Amino acid sequence: DLQICQHRAPTCCTRKMEESYQAAVRRERTQSIQALNFELKYMIVGHITAFQEAFESLLRFAENRTRSLFETAYRPMAKEAAEPVKELFTDISLYILGAETTVESAVLRFFDSLFPLVYSRLINPGITDLSEDYTECLRLTRQDINPFGHYSKNMVTELSKSLWASRMLSQALSLGIEVINTTEHATLTKECNRALVKMQYCPHCQGLTLIRPCVGYCLNVMRGCLASVSELDAQWREYISTLEYLTNEIAASHDLEIALSGIWNSVNEAILHAQLNGPQLSATVDKVCGQPKQQEGNLSSANIVPVKEVTEAQTFVMAHASLNNKRREFINYMKRSRTFYASIAERLCDGDLVMRDSSTCWNGEDVV
Repeated sequence: DLQICQHRAPTCCTRKMEESYQAAVRRERTQSIQALNFELKYMIVGHITAFQEAFESLLRFAENRTRSLFETAYRPMAKEAAEPVKELFTDISLYILGAETTVESAVLRFFDSLFPLVYSRLINPGITDLSEDYTECLRLTRQDINPFGHYSKNMVTELSKSLWASRMLSQALSLGIEVINTTEHATLTKECNRALVKMQYCPHCQGLTLIRPCVGYCLNVMRGCLASVSELDAQWREYISTLEYLTNEIAASHDLEIALSGIWNSVNEAILHAQLNGPQLSATVDKVCGQPKQQEGNLSSANIVPVKEVTEAQTFVMAHASLNNKRREFINYMKRSRTFYASIAERLCDGDLVMRDSSTCWNGEDVV
């Protein structure tokens, strides 16, 4: 009553043993595909972590630099500016990780929060009553009167251009892991299951436990079983090309590093621009938001302090070099995996599964 290992000669197998063999080949095939996938997955996961650490290092550096700008040049508002600065860099980090946000909304929200502080601490330092309503009016007015000139828009343009490729790369790496995980759990068809039992276990039913399948026979069976997986070949090659393009985009003229490290300068220029146009801004704000309470003898707003660059060059160079090295290593490894899905049958028929060095092997029907 055997269904798979039918043979003219007497057999030592039962129907129950055939069922056990079917369960065994399912388990073995999943394990062997997982073993093949492991190195590739390990490399991608490792690089997701490494890229993220390098991005975070650059972001921390840029955030500290921006904080130090307020502490050295704009001390009256340094404490209150800490929160908007933190939010800006958190939003940038979330954007790189693929969150549903935009660089523009992050930057404009930052300048919305910054304007009430610049207005009440630098342009009109005598303001004592900064109520919620007045603060909100200043935030909303910022969008109409554009106190920071073209600097806020320039910052959006520079950051959007350089962060886009980092965001895409982050999403592409996660997609790669998803694809690999899906192929690990590709279910074997009934025909494939029977073919694998016939190839690996039917010789046992005749007592031939040391005979292994012929190479050509194994390749035919595996290619039939993994036809749906090997169909990924063209898309996988295209995916590797896309990764290569994205890593080159990020590396091109060090856009990411330059844009992040230049945030403090854009913020500084924007604040200086607002201070220089203080009288006109005050006149417009008074019309729209009314006049707030002020201390007697308004403090001078002429104390504009152009800030000199605070260099923490060593940290920045190290983070930049580390990111560049990781890019190179990663893309070189991924290029070697171009044929991963095209050659999956060959890799599964490698090693101990087939008989390579002997002329005696199993062809599915007999020993040849």
